[in-house]
Amino acid sequence: MKARVHVMLKNGVLDPQGEAVRHALGALGFEGVAGVRQGKVIELDLADGTSEDTITAMCEKLLANTVIESYRIEVL
Repeated sequence: MKARVHVMLKNGVLDPQGEAVRHALGALGFEGVAGVRQGKVIELDLADGTSEDTITAMCEKLLANTVIESYRIEVL
């Protein structure tokens, strides 16, 4: 079984990487980009029957810094 974990900085947390991408897009001539948020996707190969509670525990303990990041789990 596979699962994807989408991790993003929470709203209100400064995102310097996203700001650098926004600036670079403007420098390349892409006008109208008001903001960019940079995140990450983690794909997990798991044993069949792994519960979503187990995946949540993985996120809470290691995959996301829940103080500044939010996450969404997608079981495939």
